[in-house]
Amino acid sequence: MTELSIGVRDDATGPASLTATRMNRHTFWCGQSGSGKTYALGVVLEELLLRTALPLVIIDPNADFVRLGEVREGVDADVAATLSSRDIRVLRPAHVGGDALRARFSTMLPQSKAAIMRLDPIADREEFNAFLHLGDSNEPLDARTLMTRLREAADPGMLAIAQRIENLALLQWQIWAGENPAASEIIAERPDATVLDIGGFAHPEESLSVVLSVLDDLWMRREERRPVLLVIDEAHNVCSPELTGTLAVAVRERIIQIAAEGRKYGLWLLLSTQRPSKVHPGVISQCDNLGLMKMSSPADLAELGSVFGFIPDELLARAASFEQGQALLAGGFAPTDGVVRMRERYTHEGGADVRVPVRG
Repeated sequence: MTELSIGVRDDATGPASLTATRMNRHTFWCGQSGSGKTYALGVVLEELLLRTALPLVIIDPNADFVRLGEVREGVDADVAATLSSRDIRVLRPAHVGGDALRARFSTMLPQSKAAIMRLDPIADREEFNAFLHLGDSNEPLDARTLMTRLREAADPGMLAIAQRIENLALLQWQIWAGENPAASEIIAERPDATVLDIGGFAHPEESLSVVLSVLDDLWMRREERRPVLLVIDEAHNVCSPELTGTLAVAVRERIIQIAAEGRKYGLWLLLSTQRPSKVHPGVISQCDNLGLMKMSSPADLAELGSVFGFIPDELLARAASFEQGQALLAGGFAPTDGVVRMRERYTHEGGADVRVPVRG
């Protein structure tokens, strides 16, 4: 049985590990700000890269994992060599440099395209119907040709679509792939890890659109049954119960669908956030594994207790007094439910905390 070595047991009785084969269940990882949640998540991802062939897709809103392929000095030579040999792709907004994070509009599902364009099938029924007929032809069109055809069409619905595209500034977005590879196409090659740095776009909707394109593609390919671990850091950004707007809701609903039905197809979730209430109950209720770091709120601990009812209340209550780096691990991926201290990272953390400057 492959074990992921993540630290030591809190009672100092030996090493702490996770069972790699039990990552085929959805996992919820949470802890309040300052608990070391993101750092600890990086430890788990390093171990998965070291010990398994499970491809990782990491949705990274704060560039915390963009250096996942950069090994720190002083790391054991064999560990460093293994991590350095892994195929880790880091996709970022085009203006940041490196490999660009892009989406291909033409291959997205019709309802996802409509969400990006904020089209409602009832409120905008004439325009929505005209939009549907745009897909009647399989001829690929570049943006300029498409806009010309829309403006010259006799159908007023087509002109309305052209105006909508211009009003939303969709053609100014950086994410459109054109002749470049889309993120979904890179992920389909199944590198060992694909980090999607979704922060830093000029238009907030760009990050949601590229995430939706990736989720759509994974879902459409589900019958291939090719395992992948979908890691969503700061998951409240994409699956909060409070999200509004057509595009945000479309992303959340796809994640809920993957949570409910994806496991049997090899689509497994690892969600990380600060509080359980910030993630839609339709997602968290499907999680079998729990990684809990410092959590001071009694209400949050009570909510976790109701979802993960197999964990004793007295064990959950210990999280209120955790130090940075301590974690309660419970569920199928933990050989035994208990508290551990996470080891140091092998790779660099991309978004480490800013320190308070001090005088000489």
